[in-house]
Amino acid sequence: MAEKNGKGVDDYIAGFPKDVQRRLKQMRATIRKAAPGASETISYSIPAFKTSRMLVWYAAFSNHIGFYPGAGGVAHFKKDLSRYRFAKGSIQFPNDGPLPLALVTRIVKFRVRANKSSARN
Repeated sequence: MAEKNGKGVDDYIAGFPKDVQRRLKQMRATIRKAAPGASETISYSIPAFKTSRMLVWYAAFSNHIGFYPGAGGVAHFKKDLSRYRFAKGSIQFPNDGPLPLALVTRIVKFRVRANKSSARN
């Protein structure tokens, strides 16, 4: 369900049922607030945010919202993610529970700092 034929993030979100739209909008607002200087784009056919480099991606699936902060973002928060399914660079937030927006905020801020650090090097 992640692949949608839309031109922008609004089109992507609009292609889902209202309850999923609400969750996607929560993710979008949370990421925007945590990374106010980031620009929004579609990358790999899903919503993403970037600063000097790609920051994070998110997407809707049948049973979860996927969040993609990269391998470093997942590794750094591995203990906090123990309740969720995750892999090297991805996290699944089940649709039958609340989104962990405080955790998403912390991960996004971590990624912003990492991007700034790598931009200096």
